[in-house]
Amino acid sequence: MLIFQTRPNKFPTRGRKPKLFAERTNWNLEPNRLSRALAARRASGKPILDLTLSNPTECGFRYAEHPIRTALCSPEILHYRPDPKGISSARAAVAKYYSELGAAADLEAIFLTVSTSESYSFAFRLLCNPGDELLVPAPSYPLFDFLAEIHDVKLIRYPLLYENGWRVNFHALEKSLTARTRAVIVVHPNNPTGHYTKSGELAQLNHICAARELALIADEVFLDFALREETPHSFAANSTALTLTASGISKICGLPQMKAAWLAISGPQAAKTQAIARLEVLADTYLSLNTPVQLALPTFLDGRFELQRQLISRVKRNLAELDAQVAAQRGCVRLTVEGGWYAVLQIASITEEEEFATGLLQDSGVYVHPGHFFEFASPGYLVLSLITPEKEFSTAVQLLLARANEQRR
Repeated sequence: MLIFQTRPNKFPTRGRKPKLFAERTNWNLEPNRLSRALAARRASGKPILDLTLSNPTECGFRYAEHPIRTALCSPEILHYRPDPKGISSARAAVAKYYSELGAAADLEAIFLTVSTSESYSFAFRLLCNPGDELLVPAPSYPLFDFLAEIHDVKLIRYPLLYENGWRVNFHALEKSLTARTRAVIVVHPNNPTGHYTKSGELAQLNHICAARELALIADEVFLDFALREETPHSFAANSTALTLTASGISKICGLPQMKAAWLAISGPQAAKTQAIARLEVLADTYLSLNTPVQLALPTFLDGRFELQRQLISRVKRNLAELDAQVAAQRGCVRLTVEGGWYAVLQIASITEEEEFATGLLQDSGVYVHPGHFFEFASPGYLVLSLITPEKEFSTAVQLLLARANEQRR
């Protein structure tokens, strides 16, 4: 992905005034070492065992083809009746989705978007002036950096601590607050750590945000993929602080190509009313989600369960395989994961992750993401996709651990 190509050397040309282009896009677009190695491997035609897979449509899952195709053939696609929030039947399907999770979502507080990235765009535009700050967890997905940069806002990271499980470091979070802080971003479950925000943490976040008139932005794209029995709570029903909850069918239904997502607004009534009114103007400016996909959204959401069953089953089997192989190793730990599609390995012998990942790709054909791409605080972490097909996953892990053993000698 492009973000992984550019992120390690991001913004080295700051200070040079561009003559034609905006300063916010003044990135170094030179590929990093791992990206160059990947391009060379692909050009050579040699096989790649990919432990970074995130596209479910390329992972061998079975889709309900007939209902999906039929849903896109409604006669209503020939009519255009724009609504800034989205077609009511599509928003009702999203409200039903939350109801099935035990969260009551207000139909008139749901805004349809083409992606969670667009949902973030709406949230940032709603809440932030240029130069304002947003608190974002670390580790977390590097997409936030680019979204913040192109919206002229600044990210301040608050750490997640690992002690037999992940938790928010609230002491550090509160020290990070300034007069320019506008919101706290929560990823639930986090990508890549796979931990859910606990009810006690939500209470603390609500207290902090309500006391300082800050918003909560909750990313729930992996919410449905819990690896435990109980259903995790959704931020969509949060009422103490103004809360903007983002999700979409890219992950929930395994349909990234359909480009449908949403932003659900909740919180104290006065703030919620103001947010909805302002967002309606923002959304009316773009009207970006197309009619056929909106009309098909109820069918897509109703059909999500079979794909989720397949995907969670594979994640659990790959996780069991990973644990079996790690158990035979010294100096290697698989960190606790509660949900999502990823696992994090901590390997003591790895001191330079990108060098390790590049050598692994060049010599063994295994492609894995280094932890520093996700802002891990120290070296020695690798992030593995758990939706990679199982035979490929098993072989790739075996080769990865063998290389780690070689480094330890």
